[in-house]
Amino acid sequence: MSVGTAATDSLPARALRVIPGGVNSGQRRIPGLTELVVTDTSGATFTDAEGRVFTDYHSAFGPPLLGHNDPDVQRAVNEAASRLDLTGVAVTEGEVTLAETLVELVPSVEKVLLTSTGSEATFHALRVARAVTGRRLIVKFQGCYHGWHDSVSLNVISSPEAVGAHDPISTGILPEVLEATLVLPFNDPAAVRTAFAEHGKDIAAVILEPIPHNVGCLLPDPEFLTTLREQCTAHGSVLVFDEVITGFRHDLGGYQKIAGITPDLTTFGKAIANGAPVGALGGRADLMDQFSTLPGAPAFFAGTYNGHPWVVAAALETLRKLREEPVHEHVFRLGDRVRTGLTEMYTRLGIPAVVTGYGSVFVTYFMSGGVPRSYDDLLANDAGLFIGYRRRLLEHGVFELPLNLKRSHISYAHTDADVDHLIAATELAVQDAIKDGGISELAGTSTMGGANEGTAR
Repeated sequence: MSVGTAATDSLPARALRVIPGGVNSGQRRIPGLTELVVTDTSGATFTDAEGRVFTDYHSAFGPPLLGHNDPDVQRAVNEAASRLDLTGVAVTEGEVTLAETLVELVPSVEKVLLTSTGSEATFHALRVARAVTGRRLIVKFQGCYHGWHDSVSLNVISSPEAVGAHDPISTGILPEVLEATLVLPFNDPAAVRTAFAEHGKDIAAVILEPIPHNVGCLLPDPEFLTTLREQCTAHGSVLVFDEVITGFRHDLGGYQKIAGITPDLTTFGKAIANGAPVGALGGRADLMDQFSTLPGAPAFFAGTYNGHPWVVAAALETLRKLREEPVHEHVFRLGDRVRTGLTEMYTRLGIPAVVTGYGSVFVTYFMSGGVPRSYDDLLANDAGLFIGYRRRLLEHGVFELPLNLKRSHISYAHTDADVDHLIAATELAVQDAIKDGGISELAGTSTMGGANEGTAR
């Protein structure tokens, strides 16, 4: 069937006719921003179809650590594309070099396989854990997000009444799949020990974001991470760190290097290639050798675009710059400036707020009390003000994603002047949002909450 378009049709209107919802990911259609069309990205900014330029702190959920369209990464990709594309057989030198680099940098990685997305990496991590242990159960934590696949598509941004029960983020998941996932509170060592005491012989894997950045920033207590490592070791379960967000953004060795905890498997994505579509799964050699890339091994692994030469080139150049240039020094310094400046501003205005984050990541929760340790603490956040001030930031040329609990990011392309403007703009935006009464209609402002219809029937 042909699709006709009138000359006066807007691009969002055209998109709605041929793309469900007009976007290709569930968190891109943002209430209040449904007419937004992005036409250009550069460094720390993006430009929309109306010619408005925004300093971008959303940063595509975090991949462009170096900034949008980093010229060195672009050159590396163009050079690779000039001589090599996908053949779907054998291996390229770039794939080997990237794997060697990851083995060198990340404490847990002895062997590595490349994927196209972080979701694929976490899927394969859990599949191989079940394959090697012969066990059924997966443990995840409230507030952590590990991708779109059924075993972990639950209990991310849950309503208060859904915390403590299975809270799938999608319909169409079989009840027996959900029942095979145990959901525990983050930063609760006692809950971990209890779960292993009751189910240890049937727990195949524990998976977590070492910092749950999908709900902003919950910093892990050392005892919590140590307990996970001890319990998994004692019961023969596989410990999986999902470092799709924390990997390379926080340290070249991942957050595991900072924490001093070595998981059995680690997944990567996002900042590994500055936004090119590549993920990775690495870990103990005996586990990685269970994938069917080794003939006769039992856990099937495949992907037409795995190790595509162009994305491999992007990853290699990104990692080179992270090693040779003061990227982390720069983004950590600016991150400290943002967190300090925002904290001082909220204190001066008398607005109850907790500014937290790590390194280049920052977030403000509108709540009283100390730094939150678990998802339960985040239920006190004023979601209306959280979303409301971010909508008002647009008037000042600043973009932070106006969805509840979402973190913001600093890149190598951001400057001190950008930080000064962010703090000044935030002060105005928050005061305006308070005058507005925040956002009263929150329906649809987060697509990582519960699926109202429950599981498939």
